[in-house]
Amino acid sequence: MNSRHKPVSFVAAAATILMAIMLYDIMGAIIKHLSQHYPSQQLSMLRNVFGLIPTLAILFWSQSWVQAGRPMVIRQWKFALARGGLGAFAQISFYLALFHLEFATATTIVFAGPLFITALSIPLLGHRVGLWRWLAVLIGFTGVLLVMRPTADSFTWHAILPLCAAFGYASISVTAQLFDKAVPTALINLYYNVGSLVGAVALVLLTGGFVQIGALEDWLWIAAMGIAGGTAAYCLITAYRLAEPSSLSPFEYFGIPFSFCLGWIFFSETPFDRLIPGAFLIVGGGLFIIWREHSLKKTTAD
Repeated sequence: MNSRHKPVSFVAAAATILMAIMLYDIMGAIIKHLSQHYPSQQLSMLRNVFGLIPTLAILFWSQSWVQAGRPMVIRQWKFALARGGLGAFAQISFYLALFHLEFATATTIVFAGPLFITALSIPLLGHRVGLWRWLAVLIGFTGVLLVMRPTADSFTWHAILPLCAAFGYASISVTAQLFDKAVPTALINLYYNVGSLVGAVALVLLTGGFVQIGALEDWLWIAAMGIAGGTAAYCLITAYRLAEPSSLSPFEYFGIPFSFCLGWIFFSETPFDRLIPGAFLIVGGGLFIIWREHSLKKTTAD
């Protein structure tokens, strides 16, 4: 029975993570548009405020939460809120990167996340990562360095920001499997959103980074940003609870061509010289991991 359901779960997880990546890219494009007028910490705070809309809607429509008796307190609540604080760090890093770098460049470096996920799966989840998968990680990270160009005259320290965001988002993704199986995913997502909101509000208060919002159009963009981000976060948590992070994470690379298209259409950016061949190595490393996972499972089945 279990062998029959695992492929279905993996397909569902892959489809869910693709939805999450598309929503994150759309959210990123909106943030880049808004970052010309509003500081990153304010955008992070507002993303989490409006992110509560889909988060609460999904929770109250969650059948597993209703069947569990609509609990609001979970055993691992401190850990759940701490993940949100880590999310605020990742958000600020990414939003600042979007302001200082081209859209496709910033998002491509963020997609180093699957490389971190593979590495973090060892100490946090106890997964075994063999020589071939480490080789894939090395290939992907080489691609990241080529995109960042740390030795080139055009290099700026802002290129480190999306790498920090990648590590933060990867940590959040991997730790989604550490929660008790009985805890509804929608409730985990609520704690993450609240923790991120608290972290973002603290940053706004500490830095004084707030600009008055007057235009209705900006409020609509901000609402769309938060709803897209809140929905994407739920999809990501759901996906990583359905399948092993190290085998699922390479699907995140599909966001690279999508982000390139968004940058081209909305910001007239065509950073071919910066992304090639680095982006191909990043994707190649991820695809190599998928191939290795498939080969190992086929050998085990035989």
